[in-house]
Amino acid sequence: MEIYNEIKSLCQGAKAASYTLASKSTKERNNVLLKIAEALRDNCTSIIDANKIDLGNARQNGISDAMLDRLMLNEQRVDGLALAIEHVVSLPDPIGVGNTFTRPNGLKIECSAVPLGVVAMIYEARPNVTPDAASLCLKSGNSVVLRGGKEAINTNKCIVGIIRQTLDCCGFDKNSVCLVENTTRDSANALMEMRGLVDVLIPRGGKGLIQNVVQNAKVPVIETGAGNCHLYVDESADLDMAISVAINAKCSRPSVCNAIETVLVHESMAEKFLTRFFEETRKYSLEFRGCPRTCAILPQISPATDRDFDTEYDDYIISCKVVNDVREAVEHIRKYSTGHSESIITESARNADYFVSSIDSCALYVNASTRFTDGGEFGLGAEIGISTQKLHARGPMGLSALTTTKYIIKGDGHTR
Repeated sequence: MEIYNEIKSLCQGAKAASYTLASKSTKERNNVLLKIAEALRDNCTSIIDANKIDLGNARQNGISDAMLDRLMLNEQRVDGLALAIEHVVSLPDPIGVGNTFTRPNGLKIECSAVPLGVVAMIYEARPNVTPDAASLCLKSGNSVVLRGGKEAINTNKCIVGIIRQTLDCCGFDKNSVCLVENTTRDSANALMEMRGLVDVLIPRGGKGLIQNVVQNAKVPVIETGAGNCHLYVDESADLDMAISVAINAKCSRPSVCNAIETVLVHESMAEKFLTRFFEETRKYSLEFRGCPRTCAILPQISPATDRDFDTEYDDYIISCKVVNDVREAVEHIRKYSTGHSESIITESARNADYFVSSIDSCALYVNASTRFTDGGEFGLGAEIGISTQKLHARGPMGLSALTTTKYIIKGDGHTR
């Protein structure tokens, strides 16, 4: 009950702040964001020191190297956090965007974008989510309640402390950005119950976290999908391109949600592709798990189980399967995909068209890496999540996804 009341008080503060925040001008909101970016740079040492504590705790808890990389901040990455905020400042203000029309009876109806109100987030060990979410919410006139994971709690406390201090100095209600410092499951459960205070809850993390929120929350939820992403190497694929894209999609940063977890390869390309892909990824110590046909080509690897094909590894592990054609590849993806990102490498326009029209994921690629599924890469600025559902928002969620619609109707004594 104590935790529930603590979270309720936090959300009440955020709700009150949302009303004053919505009245701030574009110039005021942009100015405070620039001040926050400046403050993050000025306090870089403090942020890195806090992050070192989290990294030390994570190592003691046996966190994988890939997840440690996801958690780690250095001077370059802190500067990247500030640059991302500055990019958000450069984006058009979504508030007030809309149109006005006049009905035949003379009623003037204005439809415009307005903030959602209070956005809450439950997310795991990625401290960059903290300033990204805060900047997107502030820019779009929303207050935000952040509940990160225990792995990054010291880093998050430091970053949010800097943001709140800057808000206060600029005449903003510091409760426009709140952090839940209790990282137990009880705090997450309490946040899910804040109906009337939280307007939307966005979970970001693994499949278990997301499904727990979707199934148990009493507040509206935007489901962001776990990233069980696939790459299919078609029979007509350019081999060099396929190898390059596969390595990038898996090994450039395996702990992020847009990295691939499974490679499907046409039987006619299987031996050439799999042999070379295996050799060129040895420097990453990439662990392969394969279907029987894959294991016949690479006898040194482990067999893949049904569970492997259903797993988002977030690590240097990949599942491989040899398929007869593009239709079998599509059927596999339909069975195991989380609806995030899938790619086909092909020179066949027919197969490319079949692939993108037959799979119901939010991002589909032809001859490109899935690593592009990102708000910044899509020109949206920092993203607050990648939605894999179909209502309200889908794909990388930028500023416009954090607004809803308000109608203002003006008449002259009209009655119906």
